[in-house]
Amino acid sequence: MRPLRILWILPYLPWPTTSGGKLRQYHLLRCLAARGHRITLLVQSKVPLDAATQAQLEPLLERLIVLERRPLRSLRTMLAGLLSPIPLLASVNGHAPAFSRTLAQLLQQSWDVVQLEHSYMFEPCRQPLQHYPRGFLLSEHNVESTLAEVTYSRLPALFRPLARLDRWRYQRWERQVVGAARKVVALTEGDAKALAAYSRQAIAVVVNGTDTEAFSDVSADPAAGRILFVGNFEYAPNIDAVEWLLDEIMPAVWAAAPATRLCLCGYALPTQWARRWPDPRIEWRGFVPSLQPVQAKSSLFLAALRDGGGSKLKVLEAMAAGLPLVATPQAVSGLDVQRGTHYQGGADAAALIAAVLQVLADPALAQATGEAGRDYVRAQHDWQRSADQLEAVYAELTCA
Repeated sequence: MRPLRILWILPYLPWPTTSGGKLRQYHLLRCLAARGHRITLLVQSKVPLDAATQAQLEPLLERLIVLERRPLRSLRTMLAGLLSPIPLLASVNGHAPAFSRTLAQLLQQSWDVVQLEHSYMFEPCRQPLQHYPRGFLLSEHNVESTLAEVTYSRLPALFRPLARLDRWRYQRWERQVVGAARKVVALTEGDAKALAAYSRQAIAVVVNGTDTEAFSDVSADPAAGRILFVGNFEYAPNIDAVEWLLDEIMPAVWAAAPATRLCLCGYALPTQWARRWPDPRIEWRGFVPSLQPVQAKSSLFLAALRDGGGSKLKVLEAMAAGLPLVATPQAVSGLDVQRGTHYQGGADAAALIAAVLQVLADPALAQATGEAGRDYVRAQHDWQRSADQLEAVYAELTCA
């Protein structure tokens, strides 16, 4: 398609790629910039723009504009969270007059596409976008009103009534934002079906992907006896997964295979976990800028996820690297994969424990599972395919 002028609005800097959302944004920007699209990135960030991030992003962009978000513990944020009719997540990212003014000024220019990431970023954009005649594209990474369940379940009982109020507020907010968008993109067919109730037209799907070429030379090491999990630990479903893993699953695995090690990688890894679970067989790695060396020294990837939306980029990257995947159905939600072929596992701890022990003991099964997963991701979830799907949405908007 012809090169487009795109105004892309984000509630975080997409580099470094410490979360699934950042990873998705960075690679879609990379793919679309390589196809000649002229992109202005407008970001409200909780961290300042540093030189390394600027150097990574600016070659992909026509312009990078970053405004800092006020601190989470500011008086404005706390009052808005209690008193505002909009949900907490939207309040945290909203009530930002400087951001609204900047967007209003940018919308005076001519854009082929205005793209907003996440419904929770809509509040400071609402008034400027109401006056923009060409409308906007909403890219929604999760059904946020249901995703919050696991986060709220971790709150003290004193705050549960506020949590119920906020769930109701987000359902109402979701309906408003999806209804206001000219076009909505979801990451999975399941999310698209859930959001369709609020939209005037069909919800498009732009799948999550991975850089399959970057992982093509990686192979699992069946002899390592090492289990890998990767996640952003600001995300409540990942915290729940590790706690389940260490409280119930790994003790049973160690009882049968005591030499097995567990490697935990990811941003914001809680430091108190090493004191809570002091077992020397656990490697507390935290964020690693390149996963391939860690993957190559691992025997399998274990995704013990019980909650969460969208499709899981950590799972796709593990499969792209040929790691045999042991997972819950929730961990592979949104993916067209079959248990027993592309992954092993099940919904409960017993099924996961049995699958881990079987994969560790059976190199042929491990290799077959890993290769089936790699073939699936290469065919269905390369970032270039995701970029094709997003360009098809752009074509629909610009031809209407």
